[in-house]
Amino acid sequence: MILDSFGLCGRRALVVGGAGDLGFAATSALLEAGARVVVVDIDSDLEDKVSQMRAKGYDIHGIRLDIADRNLIKSSVLEAKNILGGGIEILINSAGIQRRASSEIFSEDDWDAILNINLTAAFIYCQQVGRMMIESGYGKIINIASMQSFLGGITIPAYAASKGGIAQLTKALSNDWSSMGLNINAIAPGYMDTRLNAALIKDPTRNSEALSRIPKKRWGIGDDLKGAIVFLSSSASDYVCGAIIPVDGGYLAR
Repeated sequence: MILDSFGLCGRRALVVGGAGDLGFAATSALLEAGARVVVVDIDSDLEDKVSQMRAKGYDIHGIRLDIADRNLIKSSVLEAKNILGGGIEILINSAGIQRRASSEIFSEDDWDAILNINLTAAFIYCQQVGRMMIESGYGKIINIASMQSFLGGITIPAYAASKGGIAQLTKALSNDWSSMGLNINAIAPGYMDTRLNAALIKDPTRNSEALSRIPKKRWGIGDDLKGAIVFLSSSASDYVCGAIIPVDGGYLAR
């Protein structure tokens, strides 16, 4: 049956940034589809969210750390492997930060921080976990891209650069690893009602501009990503490689 190909029963997953607004939606989707999940996040809500899902009977564990530290990234991959009792079969890179300032005054420190978290950390996780997947001949990697993977945005030069980089990284890794049994794809959320976009939502002008271009006429929420997450994590997507899939309420089509 076709629906069986969407199941994730017993699959071992690592979600980076899995306690954030979109990351927790991805975590929940994997758990609901039957996966076992380790969440890496610096968010103070991590323990509460893990406990919340455990109380529902899900197999979930949390590792709290700052992925700005490359050594901690590498140790967290090994810790996740040990927790899960085997190789990681699904990796989702959802961690991200944002800073806003006009490009002529955008600080080098903010540039470095955003590229480090949004792009470099994602690459290191892909590389570390990808090696395990190559050895086993199977793996699903999903990077969280953005509308700014396609567009330039306003007053967000570093974020736009990082998300453009995520799209290109996804394609590059797919080209290198698809023949080895891996599927590397990305989801590009549209304008989502998250903490990262709080400033836009509160700005009447920017809010109105966004809504006027979204055919669905609403901001997205985390649950809107769940279907794409399960699809790209499952055998239903075994011939989907290097795709950047918008989940945007039709924004890009305008």
